[in-house]
Amino acid sequence: MLHVIPLGGLGEIGLNAMVLAARGEMLLIDCGLMFPPVSMPGVDIVVPDFSYLRKNASQLKGVLLTHGHEDHIGALPFLLNEAPVPVYGTRFTLGMLRHRLDELGLEADLREIEPRHPFPVGSVFTVEASRVTHTIPDAVGFIVHTPEGTVLHTGDFKLDPNPIDGLRTDLERWGEVGEQGVLCLLSDSTNSELTHETGSERTVEQTFDRLFRDAPGRIVVGMFASQLHRIHHILDLCQRLGRKVATLGRSMARNIEMARQLGFLSFPSDLLIPLEDAASLPAERVLVLATGSQAEPRAGLSQLAAGEGPLRLGPGDLVVLSARAIPGNERAVSGLIDQLLWRGARVIYPQVEPGVHVSGHASQPQQRRVLELVRPRNFVPVHGELHHLHRHLATAREVGLAPEQLLLAQDGDLLAFEEGRGRFAGSVPTGRIYRDRFSQGVVTPELLQERNRMAETGIVLAALVMDRSTLSVMAGPQLTGQGLTLDEQVVLPRVAEEARALFLQMSPRLREDDAAVREELARSVRRAFKQYTAKRPVVVPMVLKV
Repeated sequence: MLHVIPLGGLGEIGLNAMVLAARGEMLLIDCGLMFPPVSMPGVDIVVPDFSYLRKNASQLKGVLLTHGHEDHIGALPFLLNEAPVPVYGTRFTLGMLRHRLDELGLEADLREIEPRHPFPVGSVFTVEASRVTHTIPDAVGFIVHTPEGTVLHTGDFKLDPNPIDGLRTDLERWGEVGEQGVLCLLSDSTNSELTHETGSERTVEQTFDRLFRDAPGRIVVGMFASQLHRIHHILDLCQRLGRKVATLGRSMARNIEMARQLGFLSFPSDLLIPLEDAASLPAERVLVLATGSQAEPRAGLSQLAAGEGPLRLGPGDLVVLSARAIPGNERAVSGLIDQLLWRGARVIYPQVEPGVHVSGHASQPQQRRVLELVRPRNFVPVHGELHHLHRHLATAREVGLAPEQLLLAQDGDLLAFEEGRGRFAGSVPTGRIYRDRFSQGVVTPELLQERNRMAETGIVLAALVMDRSTLSVMAGPQLTGQGLTLDEQVVLPRVAEEARALFLQMSPRLREDDAAVREELARSVRRAFKQYTAKRPVVVPMVLKV
């Protein structure tokens, strides 16, 4: 029997982690994170709950990585801390991962793989990578031969007939595997609701050529630092137009240098210049590659919009946002665009010029072609929110798959495959863990709730001095507020008087318990505060016995 167990990525965009298990051995395909919404203060990243893998660590024989995006490799350092297993990936993907591991001081057994070259993982699985086109170099899907049959995992992919690097999605190999028989297809669902063909990266190349030739001043391109195909043709275009290129954002500079060292980018050594030098060059001879297309507060574009750093944008400058806003970021991106416009720059973004960005994910027509080519005995849509998975299943029905062949799985579902058929066979523990990227500490849901309360209601520090021997109140409570309105600050003295009266009702016997004293002080302040305002702020009690 084969078990397929999604630990993340089914029901959300991100957290991609898929377990295959058979005969007492397991492998994991991808190990990704997700970035939190603004409603999670102090949380840098969200990673899957790996409790199931920890419990079965002796069975885990390896991790397969489809590509180097954070939503596929970002959680791996946290897993390797607890389960140091071999990691298989292509050259560029391992390069991206190695940097993450170096940041955290971690060692790992990294094993480079090549498409169409099968390799064993443990004693049960034989794996073959297959080339796919995506927005990052060296992306692959996986053909996994198991005791119950072949599983094809597409990874993130699209069908681009003319990709920048000339490496198309290997449909020929997928067709061969389909002829031999595929037990289960696990396929990218991100763009399942889009009915038009996903555009070619050549469209962006042509759009940039037109926009850049007409730009009289500086050009700033805001994009993801992992979009090396797009960076490749920007660098080529700048060579032809006589523009020097500066980078703004640490990840942008790091990824370009890594891609150059690995042979994925080639350009003259004098093409790249420091940002400080770009400020002194004529505006028409400069292009800046910047991070921050999602309006991240500390990223490059936000610095430019705020007027920080050596470069100052103004009339004649062109800013191109070469990325769509991730769901949830729309308001922040809109605010960034407005800030850049106030600087006097011309701003181009996908809503006004669709050709400045194309997706890296297959749309409905391309998903249909894969389903028709592979003709799987079972189909599980992956990588998407629930509505994406539903629409992908509808496409599968339209190409002729029967209802019993379709499995709408979510994180934690245990899918069992035996004698060619798949079924739901229970569930495993799963969930989300909220983390600080460079800390081992976990941000609990309770802590998040408290932080959000602080943001909504403010904080009041309540200091009380008591006589250690008599347990009488000598002074206080003295109240200090943070995050309060002016009206709330004004009533603090009256709140303190009322809180003192309430606290003095506490029995002398209970005052011997320090924890009870702090709890009663906080309760008294909250009750008193509510008499004067509608809020009940977070109260931090401090009791000094002298």
